[in-house]
Amino acid sequence: MKKEIFGHTFHIPVMGTGFTIDSPLKVAKYGISSVISLVDDTLMEQMRKFYAEKFGEPYIPIEKGDPDRRARRVTEYLNLLDKLVKKQFEELRNSAFEIESEIHKYFELLPDTSPLKKVYTHMMALPEGTKKTEMQNELRKNMQPGSIDVNIMTKLDKPALDEHGRPAFNEFSEALANLRGYAQSSLKSAIVFSAGLNQRLYSYIENFKDFYADASGDIKKRIVLKVSDFRSSLIQGKIFAKKGLWVSEFRVESGLNCGGHAFSSGGYLMGPILEEFKTKRTELYSQLKDLYDAALQAKNIPAPKVAPTVSVTAQGGIGTYEEDSFLRRHYDLDSTGWGTPFLLCPEATNVDESTLQKLVDADEDDLYMSDSSPLGIPFNNLRNSSSEEDKRGRIRSGKPGAPCVKGTLAMNDEFGTLLCPASITYQTKKIDQLKKLNLPDEEFKRQYALITAKACICHQLGNGVLQKNGIIPNDSQPVSVCPGPNLAYFSKVVSLKEMIDHIYGRISVLNDKPRPNLFLKELVLNIEHLAHYVQDIVPQMDAKQKKYAEQFCQNLFDGIDYYQTLFSETVGSAKIFGDSAKESLDDLRQHLQSFMSQHQLVLTTA
Repeated sequence: MKKEIFGHTFHIPVMGTGFTIDSPLKVAKYGISSVISLVDDTLMEQMRKFYAEKFGEPYIPIEKGDPDRRARRVTEYLNLLDKLVKKQFEELRNSAFEIESEIHKYFELLPDTSPLKKVYTHMMALPEGTKKTEMQNELRKNMQPGSIDVNIMTKLDKPALDEHGRPAFNEFSEALANLRGYAQSSLKSAIVFSAGLNQRLYSYIENFKDFYADASGDIKKRIVLKVSDFRSSLIQGKIFAKKGLWVSEFRVESGLNCGGHAFSSGGYLMGPILEEFKTKRTELYSQLKDLYDAALQAKNIPAPKVAPTVSVTAQGGIGTYEEDSFLRRHYDLDSTGWGTPFLLCPEATNVDESTLQKLVDADEDDLYMSDSSPLGIPFNNLRNSSSEEDKRGRIRSGKPGAPCVKGTLAMNDEFGTLLCPASITYQTKKIDQLKKLNLPDEEFKRQYALITAKACICHQLGNGVLQKNGIIPNDSQPVSVCPGPNLAYFSKVVSLKEMIDHIYGRISVLNDKPRPNLFLKELVLNIEHLAHYVQDIVPQMDAKQKKYAEQFCQNLFDGIDYYQTLFSETVGSAKIFGDSAKESLDDLRQHLQSFMSQHQLVLTTA
């Protein structure tokens, strides 16, 4: 039985460095897949020690001075998770079918449409006897644990330095070391590459046999690409196919209606993007398969007996059963990703108590797109997180910047050495430089604010899980958190069962705030992003920037046209998109037209 047919129809995406770092230990035994970030090897080492001691497993520390420390830490942490999850799952599978037992919970959590759930329901209605026992054994045989997947943000590939401060060999760079650590682990799962292509990383993957299909077509370590459009998917898929490596899944994520870092897609919206995947999916498969077969032949690798398959999934801003089921049905998606709402589910993620309460209380104004990331990429943020409060306190005291504890984002070489733009050292140097320019007061304040906006996220995104598990004292360190805008419509702590029942439409855990459909929300976020670009980032646009803004507008208008048709032609559209969705589209069209007129922008097709 295939998991995608008989199991859950959603996964839990990566959230920050710490919020899903041990989610597999919480949810994999119930057949739910989740994704771990590999960014923070120090955090993984701390968690390995914590869980080794908790479950009586051996623990030998991998010290900071180890030349291959990052890869070894990744491998050992993933191996420990793999071992513990397998043990959890076997204990669950072999347990008795008793009311309120874990094996009952496994099946009760499944969607009602699952054939396995239907067999379970039939079995429960039978009287005790041979038939019931046979069905229970069949159910046990077809159970599967969730996948322990990992994520590499491809742009985070800082070169490693040797003991003399000189760049070490390429394979010791952060991304390559993370990949090697995963490749050498015992996991049978998937690696998710996000934030665009990295040629060096994609070439390095050829060195590890687990990424190649075996004779039966099985791939021990599957490749998943998190993408924002069809074109980039095809380009990256071809890069792998030419190496004899197969991309098993294209994970489409809304550029702005998501948590963590936000990547603008230039006005291309999720609906039209998914429509393109739907109409061109056969073409995508055909082009990649031809290149894949040719590459295997060139490498003298026998073609697998079973042809590979490709999945298309989507995530970002999904908040209701109606939205989820519409996406899967209308766009032929294999599954969906639910991220931000799970921050309010302690049975699935790790959020410290103080931050959890702030998330519960957060409204739309508390959730904003910030300039806090040292990477210079828009970053979804919580306005009153302890990280942001600590940052503002340092600014008020005249000592902006954060201690650079881990140096993961120390990639700016402006001052002759690698520094993180959020660090005390960098901001002090940058402000001293600014003072010497003798700028007008208003311009000085503007540039000062841009410098001091950066916050430590590589360290502070992991502090919550450490505080929750007592590894460091509560409230001892600032905690950064990166929820998507969707959090504003979820306002209570929920159990795992409640969250999954919400996803499958058995209950609703939404608050009573008016919630726009995910397509409309993403459209609004894109218009706001465009306004920020035109008014704040480049108020004096050159010809190239003006052309970009105009193409952005054209893409938004094309998206509005698409949604007008979609909303009109979809049966039950009011329940899926909202009663006033069409009127909202008209209002947004007029708003965008007024914005273009105000800033003298012209549509590219005019």
